[in-house]
Amino acid sequence: MKKFIALSFFIISFSTSFSQSNSYWQQKADYKMEVSMDVKTYQYKGKQELIYTNNSSDTLRKVFYHLYNNAFQPGSEMDMRLQSVKDPDGRMVNKIKVDDKTTKNESRIAKLLPNEIGYLHISNFKQDGQSAVAKEVETILEVTLAKPILPGKTTTFTLDFDGQVPIQIRRSGRNNKEGVELSMAQWYPKIAEFDFEGWHADPYIAREFHGVWGNFDVKITIDKNYLLGGTGYLQNGNEIGYNYQNEGITVKIPKKQKTLTWHFVAPMVHDFTWAADKNYIHDVVKTDFGTTLHFLYKNNPKIIENWKIAQPKTVQLLNFFNTTVGKYPYEQYSVIQGGDGGMEYAMCTLILGEGTLQGLIGVIAHEMGHSWFQHVLATNESKHSWMDEGFTSFIEDLGVNELDEKKVANPFAGAYKAYINLANSGKEQPLSTHADRYDENRSYSIASYSKGELFLTQLEYLIGKENLMKTVKRFYSEFKFKHPTPNDIKRTAERVSGANLDWYLTDWTKTLNTIDYGIKNVVESDGNFLKSTKTKISLERIGRMPMPIDILVEYTDGTKETFYIPLRMMSFEKENPTPEIKRTILKDWAWGNPNYFFEIDKEKTAIKKITIDPSGLMADVKPDNNSYEIK
Repeated sequence: MKKFIALSFFIISFSTSFSQSNSYWQQKADYKMEVSMDVKTYQYKGKQELIYTNNSSDTLRKVFYHLYNNAFQPGSEMDMRLQSVKDPDGRMVNKIKVDDKTTKNESRIAKLLPNEIGYLHISNFKQDGQSAVAKEVETILEVTLAKPILPGKTTTFTLDFDGQVPIQIRRSGRNNKEGVELSMAQWYPKIAEFDFEGWHADPYIAREFHGVWGNFDVKITIDKNYLLGGTGYLQNGNEIGYNYQNEGITVKIPKKQKTLTWHFVAPMVHDFTWAADKNYIHDVVKTDFGTTLHFLYKNNPKIIENWKIAQPKTVQLLNFFNTTVGKYPYEQYSVIQGGDGGMEYAMCTLILGEGTLQGLIGVIAHEMGHSWFQHVLATNESKHSWMDEGFTSFIEDLGVNELDEKKVANPFAGAYKAYINLANSGKEQPLSTHADRYDENRSYSIASYSKGELFLTQLEYLIGKENLMKTVKRFYSEFKFKHPTPNDIKRTAERVSGANLDWYLTDWTKTLNTIDYGIKNVVESDGNFLKSTKTKISLERIGRMPMPIDILVEYTDGTKETFYIPLRMMSFEKENPTPEIKRTILKDWAWGNPNYFFEIDKEKTAIKKITIDPSGLMADVKPDNNSYEIK
């Protein structure tokens, strides 16, 4: 009963969010699915009922579904991409030796046999009982509707589907390198998102997803020896057992019974994922803040200790994210060994389970962080991958640093280094680039994870740490269970701080403009009529992107002083980030003038060192000229 109360709460909360803004709308999709898995052939059959509500002002005559499994076939777009990109994902290729000095990459997809490929085929598609024309175009199903869906109206789609689980290549599949038998991600016909920009029926080429909010009711029938974990709340744990049953209940499955049917309900999610294996250990960890954690991992003596140690760390991370961003809204979260690295899904993650303890905790921190930045704040990952990956990397680095006994002053230093290397390499592409269309995977990764993370860390530099953290919390509070855009995080930061930040969003995400400031020279200058000596400090803006400037001056007598140059187009002055040090606010700096100078009432010989951005939070791509030592 508790689970259905939670479901009602989500529906009420969802409806309330719409009443806050008459102009905002999003579609709704409620799934009911029954699927039967043949563990001998790795083929499955299913039925799906989808109740779809058109909350837009458009009349829809077509709808589109994703058929992700069809990517894992020789000759697919994903296969062709692997064969043409300069630096293919190492998990998806085999290294072939050409000669003693040369190797080449060979697509693993290209070598799949008919019984190893993935596929997902649709039949018997109907709309409100009437047949509709469904055309399969590799990973997309194009459906011409039997009747248009008018604005504000609801319709019911039904279909049958046949699938085959591919040999594990990327994210989903069977029999991965750690021996997990079934990683069932992107396994079902999933309706594409339709929003204010139109349809997002992206083919599955490389990465990133976008989905429609709704409720899932899923029944999975599988060999009784398999233990499952994934999205949603298991409704029949007392029939299933495997440590899902209530305390004190003993579950006995009759020997003659061949299969079990697992019944999951997931309220207000935009995806559904599960994994299964005959050799899983299932640990349950309850917290004192309302979320139960499930850990499913292989019964491998080499990894059990690490997984046990990681469990209380996961509780700490979850609690830290709750405090830093906002309350995780679901009553459970599952960490599951499966997949080929780490990937976030609704109410769960599939991760690799071997390796170091530090690596295990790091990947849990990142993938669980996506529960906030993607599975509650559901940005369009394909168009704005920097928002989900970058913002998740931000709270991951904060969280891991919080757990570490030896905390560092700047836990984001690695992201700055990666971004600056990319910016100076000549291979950077704007953050507005679609995730599938980066020239190189390295460029995508650094842009999305590192430069995306720096969007938030530089907000601390621009508006102050307190305003940044208020922005993160308000963004979560106002846009949870919605599909926020880049403008939404910018406007939230503006509302919190009062600063004008449109220039920042534009330059950082839509251009390749870089930040580059330098200390041009430091000279003594005559002062007033009393002939007191002053020191003139000249600065220059070399890069196109403007920023306000923090300057630290260290004197030979051991004292320090800071100076703050506001950026004119911001119309804002931030609080002193180091109140223990005297700060002087100077006149603002207009972007149109690349030069700026100010004077200090000290002789040059009294100065030891001058530093631009002592915090290290401004991503200056040529930092060598950011400090000046007086010798």
